[in-house]
Amino acid sequence: MKYRMMKPLALAVGMAVCMAAQAAPNGSFDVKELDAAKNVCNDFNGFVNAKWLAANPIPADRTRWGSFDALREDSLNVQHGIVEKVANDAASAKPGSIEQKIGNFYASGMNEAAIEKAGYDPIKPELTRIDALKNTGDIVAYITQSYAQGNPTAFRFYGSPDFKDSSRQIAYAGQGGLGLPTADYYSKPDFEKIRTAYVAHIARTLQLVGVSEADAQAQAKAVMALETRLAAASLVPTELRQPENRYHYVSMADADKVTPHFEWAAFFKAQGANVKDGFSLSQPKFFAEFDKMLAELPVSDWQAYLRFHAIDEAAPYLSTPFQQEDFAFNAQTLNGQKEMKSRWKRTLDAVEGGMGMALGQLYVAQTFSPESKARAQQLVADLRAAYKTRIENLPWMSDATKQKALEKWASFTPKIGYPDKWRDWTGLTIKPSNTYFENVQAADKFNYAYMVDKIGKPVDRTEWGMTPQTVNAYYSPQKNEIVFPAAILQPPFFSAKVDDALNYGGIGAVIGHEMGHGYDDQGSKFDAQGNNSNWWTDDDRKAFDARTDKLAEQFNGYEALPGKFVNGKLTMGENIGDLGGLNAAYDALQMALARNPAEAKTKIDGYTQDQRFFLNWARVWRGSIRPEAQLTLLNTDPHAPAQFRAIGAPSNMPAFAQAFQCKAGDKMVRDGDKQVKIW
Repeated sequence: MKYRMMKPLALAVGMAVCMAAQAAPNGSFDVKELDAAKNVCNDFNGFVNAKWLAANPIPADRTRWGSFDALREDSLNVQHGIVEKVANDAASAKPGSIEQKIGNFYASGMNEAAIEKAGYDPIKPELTRIDALKNTGDIVAYITQSYAQGNPTAFRFYGSPDFKDSSRQIAYAGQGGLGLPTADYYSKPDFEKIRTAYVAHIARTLQLVGVSEADAQAQAKAVMALETRLAAASLVPTELRQPENRYHYVSMADADKVTPHFEWAAFFKAQGANVKDGFSLSQPKFFAEFDKMLAELPVSDWQAYLRFHAIDEAAPYLSTPFQQEDFAFNAQTLNGQKEMKSRWKRTLDAVEGGMGMALGQLYVAQTFSPESKARAQQLVADLRAAYKTRIENLPWMSDATKQKALEKWASFTPKIGYPDKWRDWTGLTIKPSNTYFENVQAADKFNYAYMVDKIGKPVDRTEWGMTPQTVNAYYSPQKNEIVFPAAILQPPFFSAKVDDALNYGGIGAVIGHEMGHGYDDQGSKFDAQGNNSNWWTDDDRKAFDARTDKLAEQFNGYEALPGKFVNGKLTMGENIGDLGGLNAAYDALQMALARNPAEAKTKIDGYTQDQRFFLNWARVWRGSIRPEAQLTLLNTDPHAPAQFRAIGAPSNMPAFAQAFQCKAGDKMVRDGDKQVKIW
């Protein structure tokens, strides 16, 4: 079940306002943005970002706004120009080319007249199928067939490298099926108003397809009760971070014992999935409850659940009443968004979801220069060297564990800009005569089949999990790779035309952060080959845990909303990444400055290279967010709020205090037992 909301940095990490205030064109730092009224040693985030944030309010069609978001807007505008051109040229484009397919896809989403005329006709056959369900076997068959069409429901199913043998791709089945962000939303008192709003949303959605008001309300209560049972059997985000809670390899026979009413061999056969020996039934407790519900609940309850979610998933691609209802709950109620995004942005989101890598192929052709790639590769080399030195000099780690850590360091695979080979889109048919919904469905089915086809085969280590036009980066523990799409290799993160301090405090720290994920509280449970195995001595793991516990305590103390604090355990991996990454980036900057002594001694706009390094780190994390969205993210997002990322890592670094002459007792100086040192 998809959950639609603003994507976090990440995870991820954004608006067509005040772009000139984002940064100078070449990415240089505008010191006029600094707020001299703020004390740099006590309110570093305010010193760097308060003036900019005051001058750049959150746009009405957004839930947050900051450096990531502004850069995302730049990327969107480039993509907009691309899709408008290929849509206009689609009729004359080479038949079957990605230009023609993207053009037809985008044009169908922009054809408002056709979308309004169709109403909800595109999903009437699906609703008829649901109406015809009569027993448990029918429900199982419907779920199975829906998956085969690329429409997931009730749980998650996907292919991914085997946790115990990262060279092969296996099938995973995991918990899912919820319409609210996490399991806690179904039980905790904090979310009672959201639960009430959700039930009302379900009822209104059902009424849009002709269900009477009274019947819609009854069905909405049944849906809520069904999802509440699923939620009670589901793990919360902090539990899902643990690898042992995401992998449970079983034979087909053992899986069927957990779900006697749901036969897995028949499911895999319908998907065309090459599952022979077994697969990961990742959360057995969830599936045991799911199976009980198949047998115990009235068919009418399942019909209500499947009916609502079929409508809700299709709503963004149907006529205005469906779009508005989807927006009212998923964007406004859950995240505080004031206005719906313009149609071109919503359509571009769909193209991105359906043919994102194809669009990326067109994007990089006009945005990413060889000069930028070469400079970024130098940054990666410096960060790798700095991280190695830091590992070698760790005072708390034994030589035995260091050797394993260095083996992992040596096997890191960096990917910069875009893939070396592009995905083949042969077989995907996007017709100009199709409805928007039909084209979305065609892409969903094609992408689902593409994913399923990889199950049972060797892992393709050249493949990317993020499109080049994405303003983000990621680390994959099972491939032991760090990936930096072209779109993030731009100001304020990176520019080939600025001084080293800005680049190392921006993209350098991001590179270090992603490397750090290989050694965070969960990434450290995977070895150099990407297998989930313990390469630590017991004493070293205890020493590591003692340090990470201190970091969790630090972030637990940050109050994001009145009475609502950051979850230090949920955000642990990202916070470790920030701390290790910023330290490594600082060391790498010193290496770069050693190659250029003149620059090392030169102040720019009155600030030293060390100061500009930390200033750009904070600038990267400038951002404001609506309270509703912040509440959602506090419960779902493994990233801490931006303002705490700006200060969290540097407050643990003596180099920061030295750069700005901060003293003991200042808020940006964590010393003694409070100082956290990990990597």
